[in-house]
Parts: sequence; C-alpha cells; structure tokens
Amino acid sequence: MKSRVPIISIVGRSNSGKTTLIVKLVKELKLRGFKVATIKHSHHNFELDTEGKDSWLHTQAGADAVVVVSQKMLGIIRQTPNELPLSEIVNGLQDMNIIVVEGYKTENLPKIEVFRKEVSAELICKEDKNLTAVVGDKNPEIGIPFFSIDDKASTIVDFLLSNLKKSTPDHCSQIK
Repeated sequence: MKSRVPIISIVGRSNSGKTTLIVKLVKELKLRGFKVATIKHSHHNFELDTEGKDSWLHTQAGADAVVVVSQKMLGIIRQTPNELPLSEIVNGLQDMNIIVVEGYKTENLPKIEVFRKEVSAELICKEDKNLTAVVGDKNPEIGIPFFSIDDKASTIVDFLLSNLKKSTPDHCSQIK
C-alpha cells in the first residue's frame, strides 16, 4: 500500500487489548505533537450516530452521505456498496503524521500484535514478516521485540517510531 503517511497496524484476537493499547499510543503520540488518525476495522454493523438526532434522521431518510460539522469536528457517514479497501480510506488521511490501524491483519503493513495468555495460546501473525513487536502479558519468544502490556506508552512509541523510520523511510519525513 502506497501512502506518504506511515501506518502501523495493531492486531490481536478479540478482547486481547488492542483498543486499550491504541488509546495509550494515541495519547503519547499526541503529547509529542503528532497529528494521528485511527482506522478501526469492524466485522459487525455499527452505528456512528444516535437514534433520533438530525444526522440519524438524515441517514434513515436515505441520504447516501451525511456530514456533521461543528467548530472543531467533522464526521462523515457514507453509504458504500461494499467495504472500501484500506488504501482508499488512507488516501483521505494524507494530512496526518501517522495512521494507527486496528485490525487488517492480512495487509502488508508493519504490525504489533497484542497477545494475552488468557485469550489465546498462539499468535495470529506469528508467520507474518511484517510483525515487528508483541505487546502482552506473556513473551512468545519468537525473536522479535516484546513489551509488557504494563510498559509505559512512551517506551512502545519510541520503538514504533524508530521501527517505522527504518521500515518505511520514504514515507516517514513527518516523523520527528
């Protein structure tokens, strides 16, 4: 996938702590002054709007796209005939410094897997050449960096930024 913005995918089994890790990483990246986008892949239908609100009513009326704008936020709900490829979604985020993706484990992207022993005995991306680190409560000892789920976000972000500069140098001009 071609993007001038570096992308990291956080993968793991359901309930392993992917969202918790992403929240920690985003907070740390924001403290460092980065513009951060997140993309979450969902296997389920979801609602972005609240029933009864104007934008929900617009969607229910059949609008193909609903845009909600305030002084500091923009939200877009758009009907699509099928799931958009990640590359098409990323194209709309080129003003960001970094994109953190939750899921998309089969994409050709650098990955950090969240691994919890109570959730699974095996990594899901063990054989993936793009797996750059594991964050969890048990070191799978597969020869790549491991971080405890309790490590400070700054430690993981330091590794992440260093690794992204090495693996995608052409796309990391915005990483400090």
